[in-house]
Amino acid sequence: MIVPMQKVTLLVSRQDRDSALKTLRKMGVVHINIPRSVISEDISRLEEKLNRAEKAFRLVPETEKPGKPGKESARDIIDDILEIDELRSTLTQRLSELSDMEAWYERWGKISLEDVKKLAKSGLFIKLYATSRSALEDIPGDAWVFEIGGDKNDVRLVLVAQREDERLPFKEEVFPPMEYKAIREEQGEIEKELKALSKKLWQYTGDVEKIQGYIQSAEKDLKLAKVRDSMAEEGPVLLLEGFIPEEKKDIIKKGADKYGWGYVLETPSEEDLPPTLIKTPKWVDVIKPVFDFMGTVPGYREYDISMWFLIFFSLFFAMLIGDAGYGLLFIGITAWARTRMKHFPPEPFRLMYILGGATFLWGVISGTWFGSETIASIPFLRQFIIPSVSSFDLKNPAAFNDNQTFMMAMCFIIGAVHLTIAHLINAWKLRHSLNAVGQLGWAMIIWGVYFLAGQLVLNKPMPSFGGWLLAIGFLMALFFSATEKGIIKGALSTLGNLPLDMISGFSDVVSYLRLFAVGYASVVVAYSFNQMAIGDGISSVFSGLIAAFILFLGHGLNIILGAMSIIVHGVRLNMLEFSGHLGMEWSGVKYEPFKES
Repeated sequence: MIVPMQKVTLLVSRQDRDSALKTLRKMGVVHINIPRSVISEDISRLEEKLNRAEKAFRLVPETEKPGKPGKESARDIIDDILEIDELRSTLTQRLSELSDMEAWYERWGKISLEDVKKLAKSGLFIKLYATSRSALEDIPGDAWVFEIGGDKNDVRLVLVAQREDERLPFKEEVFPPMEYKAIREEQGEIEKELKALSKKLWQYTGDVEKIQGYIQSAEKDLKLAKVRDSMAEEGPVLLLEGFIPEEKKDIIKKGADKYGWGYVLETPSEEDLPPTLIKTPKWVDVIKPVFDFMGTVPGYREYDISMWFLIFFSLFFAMLIGDAGYGLLFIGITAWARTRMKHFPPEPFRLMYILGGATFLWGVISGTWFGSETIASIPFLRQFIIPSVSSFDLKNPAAFNDNQTFMMAMCFIIGAVHLTIAHLINAWKLRHSLNAVGQLGWAMIIWGVYFLAGQLVLNKPMPSFGGWLLAIGFLMALFFSATEKGIIKGALSTLGNLPLDMISGFSDVVSYLRLFAVGYASVVVAYSFNQMAIGDGISSVFSGLIAAFILFLGHGLNIILGAMSIIVHGVRLNMLEFSGHLGMEWSGVKYEPFKES
């Protein structure tokens, strides 16, 4: 459920501004939309402070065994770390310059700069050139020129000139400012210094918590400064606008009465953009990590689809992975990880238990255990298999083809049910408007295209009422999708897009075939690796080791591909097809109250 919000406007005197903001922060219930245009010297200073602290935190090496905390303050530690980083950057840049010089010597040879200077004093000037072989004919005949390297297209030349101003008609190479030996010596010194600086950074691994505390303090100060500087001025009075959950508005009322603030509470208008606060039952909370991972928030006036997402995502996960062995593996790894990460929130682990359990159950009824037909044939396990969804019936190709047809038909049913739920949710929201009739018409269209998909894809005869579903649904959607404009005007505005929308609805239903296609591909991949590893049996210890390696590699790859398919297909069907039929744009802003931490 998306929690209803109240728009709150607070009025405080200028002299009470700071104390009012601190009190408001202690209350921790008001979400304040801070304009991006807010800027001041104080904000810039705090942003710089925060950026420095975050950079220092990233520079500290990660380790499972941090050192002992130092006695320095967090600010001094941050300054030290950034000074080390600046010095490392300078040394690295110098190392790059030296590498360029070294590359010059690698190309031209270990020339002695001292010898070149001595020759110049004696009247012989050494000059270096690189040019194409075709340009050699441009060299004067009396010039002392020697070829010292090159290939079939290019050539490197040395001119021994008797005058300092004597040159060849090519671009002259510039000698590096250092001898080769000096370059190598300085490189060694810099590399030692860089190692010492890296070692010094390790000394701060015990101060990570101290830096994190500094960052949190800086973030809090920055948020306070932004809120303070975003307050509008009306003479001696300052105004602050925000949003508060309707159920918590009494907190503001009591606080305003106690501290003498003026306030206005009102229902947000259509122009307002309230934040989104979602409150779900505990059993649905497990899906929140998925939304956090995607960074998606529904708009305030959109829908909370958490429950439907969890139900269908679990089903999609099970069908896409489709292996009871993998499901047990997921459950086991999750249990092991939970024992190692007890301080982590429980929701991600609970979600993986649900997904692993759903995958296990689907694998049991489809007879899929690590893609092995042999395991599926064990009498105890075979009794749980539902023949119409069985992954293996290779001895009876006709029955196996019937299984595939049934699975594709089931995918169409899942898609039709999923999308129908979306339109029924819309109809319920619009129940006080004739537009609800249009959404019921769309539900009929979905089932009409379901029967049409069965005929076109599976060669199943379309029932006579299927056409009536399409026709009646079309008329209902045409005349009752935009009744706020009037029946006739609404129909005319809807008519242009409705045929294309129906075609899109057909493709959406058909797109649920991906559940069967990807799930079946996963079984085939697992089965193929099994055959490759142990199809001909194991005749020796060496062949056993090779088989174990192939099985580990093959099933590991299959699980990775399955995980990718969950993101590409399992999430997509919820976030695009289902949400698209709901009309969601995921344009919301998360409710983040102004509070202490």
